[in-house]
Amino acid sequence: MSTAEFNYADAPIGVFDSGFGGLTVLSELIRKMPNEDILFVGDSARCPYGPRNLDEVRGFVLQICEWLFRRGCKLIIIACNTATAAGLQAAQMQFPIPIIGVVEPGARAAAHATRTRKVGVIATQGTVNSGAYERAIHNIDAGINITSLATPSFVEMVEQRFRDKDICERFDGEVPQLFEDETYRRVVADVLAPLCNASIDTLVLGCTHFPIIRDLIADVMGNKTTLVSSAEEAACDAQEILRRRGEIANNGRIPKRNFYTTGNDVRDFERFGSLVLGRPMMGACHLDLPECTH
Repeated sequence: MSTAEFNYADAPIGVFDSGFGGLTVLSELIRKMPNEDILFVGDSARCPYGPRNLDEVRGFVLQICEWLFRRGCKLIIIACNTATAAGLQAAQMQFPIPIIGVVEPGARAAAHATRTRKVGVIATQGTVNSGAYERAIHNIDAGINITSLATPSFVEMVEQRFRDKDICERFDGEVPQLFEDETYRRVVADVLAPLCNASIDTLVLGCTHFPIIRDLIADVMGNKTTLVSSAEEAACDAQEILRRRGEIANNGRIPKRNFYTTGNDVRDFERFGSLVLGRPMMGACHLDLPECTH
């Protein structure tokens, strides 16, 4: 079928992350565009990306983007901040479809939201080391003062809680309720103390795990600090790109959503996904990717 005959409105959106954190992007995407077909890949076998060399992560990005592109995706979201910092530009140069990350949308929203021009960023060590948010924010407003803080303990906290099968399998409430214990609040307060003392008025949640504990972060930072979710902003960008291109799926169609994990954790992946999405995730499959040679 020629490009002219292909109906891009019916093509899927590809989304991938180093694990399940990118499901927060997917959740926003489904909320904004409920009729879209979606292919989601969680690269659990090579998770976490944060401590890895950025060249290595760039290879992972190109490999997964190629897999999604070959399956007809009309747009790809790199739903991982570290992967965005490492491989977004390389992927955009290699593939002829829109590919967006989570850094630039979050950076733009933060630059537009701040009144004092003092912005904080919390992210993995890899994202902080890359300087991606600093560059993206300063490309919009070079006068903004940025305080970045690596908070890998937040990722560990979320994943450890989700791996508690006894609790999660009995749980039927909203995900934030899993973190209502005062112990979690103390951990978050201790980690964010440097930002609480930095007089920021806007904080970027620069990891897709962090919207899961957004309520805790908001409680610690106070109501004078605006929180910007890179996950939410990336979903907004995807919607706007497809709207401008006339490629949003038609209303009334039944969407197909397919989930893949590169790890051997298919059942755990489904359980995590069901919690994050707030609806059953069934039929996830194992994806066996060859050793990356990029």
